[in-house]
Amino acid sequence: MSAVFSARAVLIVRLAVLALLALALTTVLLFVWRARAYEQLGEPIAQPIPFSHKHHVGDDGIDCRYCHTTVETDAHAGLPSTAVCLSCHSQLYRDQPLLALLHQSAASNQPIAWRRVHVLPDFVYFNHGVHVAKGVACVECHGRVDQMPLEWRARPMQMQWCLECHRDPAPHLRPPSQVFTMEAPLPPPAQASALARAAHLESQRRMTDCSTCHR
Repeated sequence: MSAVFSARAVLIVRLAVLALLALALTTVLLFVWRARAYEQLGEPIAQPIPFSHKHHVGDDGIDCRYCHTTVETDAHAGLPSTAVCLSCHSQLYRDQPLLALLHQSAASNQPIAWRRVHVLPDFVYFNHGVHVAKGVACVECHGRVDQMPLEWRARPMQMQWCLECHRDPAPHLRPPSQVFTMEAPLPPPAQASALARAAHLESQRRMTDCSTCHR
C-alpha cells in the first residue's frame, strides 16, 4: 500500500513544526527578558568585592575612563583589571579584609569574576565607542553611578527605550567635555540641535533600521 504523504510532504511538515517550536521558544524568551528588564531596575547587584561607584566616582572623583579603559574606542567599555585596582590599593587600604580577594587575584593571576550589571541579548549589537564619540553621556544609560554604593540598572535598555533616543537623539547629547560628567545638565534645545549637527549623525532611517542593532 502506497504512503498517504510523500517523503517531501513529510519533510515540509516536520520543518514547519520545528519552525513553529523555534518561534514559540523565541517568543517566550523575549517575554522573559522583557519582564526581567524591569524587575531588576534599582536593585543593587552583589559583586565579589563590594565596589562602590559612589565612593570612587562621587567622593574621589575618579574618571570613568580610568577603570573602563576602552569605552572610547571599543564596543565594550572594559572591566578594570586587578592591576588597575592595585594602582591605588597596593598602597591604600591594602590590609583591609574587604580587599583580600583583590590580592588573591593578583597572587594567582586569576581575574576577579565581576558580575555584569547591564546584559544585552546576544542578538543585540551595541558599541560604546560610537555612542561616546557622538556625545551620549554615561549618565544617559547608566544613571547617576556616582550615587550608587553598589551599582544597579537605572534604565530598562529595551528596544523601544533605545529607539526613542535613536528617533530623536539631540536632547540626549552632551558636549565632549561633559560626556563623562555625572552632573552635566541637559542642553537647551538650540544647543542640542547644534550638538546633533556637529556629531554628523546618521539619518533617522538608518538609526532605526533593524540592521543597525541586529547584525
